[in-house]
Amino acid sequence: MTDTQPLYDLAPVFELMLLGLVIALGPLVWVWARNRRSTPMRRLQALTVLTLFLTFDLVLFGAFTRLTDSGLGCPDWPGCYGSASPVGARAEIAAAQEAMPTGPVTHGKAWIEMIHRYLATGVGVLIIVITVSSWVQQRRARRDGGQQAPPLSPWWPTVTLLWVCLQGAFGALTVTMKLFPAIVTLHLIGGLVLLALLCVQAVRHTHSAQGRSPVALSPVLRWGLVLTALLLALQVVLGGWVSTNYAVLACTTFPTCQGSWWPAMDFAQGFQIWRKLGMLQDGSHISFAALTAIHYVHRLMAYVVLLALGLVAWRFHRNGVLPTQARWIGGLALLQLVTGLSNVVLDWPLVAAVLHTGGAAALVVVLTWALVSSRAAPAPQEFSAPTGASRVSA
Repeated sequence: MTDTQPLYDLAPVFELMLLGLVIALGPLVWVWARNRRSTPMRRLQALTVLTLFLTFDLVLFGAFTRLTDSGLGCPDWPGCYGSASPVGARAEIAAAQEAMPTGPVTHGKAWIEMIHRYLATGVGVLIIVITVSSWVQQRRARRDGGQQAPPLSPWWPTVTLLWVCLQGAFGALTVTMKLFPAIVTLHLIGGLVLLALLCVQAVRHTHSAQGRSPVALSPVLRWGLVLTALLLALQVVLGGWVSTNYAVLACTTFPTCQGSWWPAMDFAQGFQIWRKLGMLQDGSHISFAALTAIHYVHRLMAYVVLLALGLVAWRFHRNGVLPTQARWIGGLALLQLVTGLSNVVLDWPLVAAVLHTGGAAALVVVLTWALVSSRAAPAPQEFSAPTGASRVSA
């Protein structure tokens, strides 16, 4: 990237918006064609489910972009050297690649980065359509006296749309701040929050279409599910911090790390949040002990989360509730264990690394699905004797 190339160049923004609209037309036409004889609410439900699926794919492709070191494949935003595609930036990319053949700017990495941006723009257009459709359905229901009312407030997709805009801002900062670890981690977290927001809407729409109500869980099991979701959220943050600091290979053995159950670690450096990649706030390089601390905290937390996931899946199965979610939770927990170990002992293979991020994203979706599909059962009512008699407690 030349010194005269600005970090932000809005020249291609309209071309990118048009391309996002074209990408979104595919899913929109597909939903309309399959549901053209259905009600508008049924089409909205189908579009929400499909957008959730495509957003999951976008998160996976984002992981692929990060893990192939393509995040700076186009070092400006929103285009590539001021062009809407790497085709228009061939000369600039070739010059950067000649200066540094392995990157960060190469033709391949530029295409990976721009495809990620194209897909994100397409998902953004779909969420705009969902938001507008939800408000139209809400207004129509009020006009018709409450008939065919949406199953949840249109403020849900509106907040989702605002979140997408915020996520786009973090995407821009990821590039312009040169993979600042805190920003990249927030960008990853933002993608998973987006999945959760869309999952809530997809489940509520689907339950409404099927006439289903949330399953009653015992208070203990319901709170166990909530606690497990919170533990998973914390583990996702820790995993993002490992990935964005490239600390996966700080420990290459299991179950020990560097031949020790408690290796040399520097927690103060490792969890110094606001700093450049590979650096500390004072400008010095981050130590290997700090990277070890980042890795090992994530590994220790993984034991807790896997235990919690296993207990929830077992209790669901034992109580005969949410059987589909129970199977998914158990299977995904196993996937996370296998891919996490593969990252450590097989030198961080790309397939395992992408699957590990995908497994975490899938667990966010499944636990959100379970939370929306359930509620706490009411506590047993105390037995009251007839009027004038003394109360008998259980």
